[in-house]
Amino acid sequence: MKPRKIRDVTTSPNLDHFRSVLHAHMLKCGLRSTDQRKLIVETFFHGPHHVSIEELLAEVRRQDPKVGYATVYRTLKLLTECGVAFGREFGDGLTRYELADEASHHDHLICVECSKIVEFEEPEIEVLQARVAARYGFLLKSHKHEMYGTCAECQAKSVK
Repeated sequence: MKPRKIRDVTTSPNLDHFRSVLHAHMLKCGLRSTDQRKLIVETFFHGPHHVSIEELLAEVRRQDPKVGYATVYRTLKLLTECGVAFGREFGDGLTRYELADEASHHDHLICVECSKIVEFEEPEIEVLQARVAARYGFLLKSHKHEMYGTCAECQAKSVK
């Protein structure tokens, strides 16, 4: 069975919900919404999944060259603090950020050659995890499943 990629048009997250969560958190913390912060947030919301600070900065600077690294860093930290984003580390020393869309749980395949990350859902894994947790008396709150290997493209390159 071929893994299904998620977060396509049919499973797009409710960005208005995430905007509301962020807005409420900013009000609570006494933070104001600047044009640069709005640009960074919207670029993150509509950009690629698993984006590093450097990648997000490059994308934001295409629209506003004056945005600094620290501003992107602080905005991603803010998104993480309020639960809108997750920071993930996939073994290469970089933290990548993705939308904290709990409604579309997924796992990851990570290529150790090119760092490509593939999101997938596999119901059988979910069932097995629940069974293992029950066997050991655990009530699962969350989990992350990451598998490291070599993607098809990198395998094809090494054959040549």
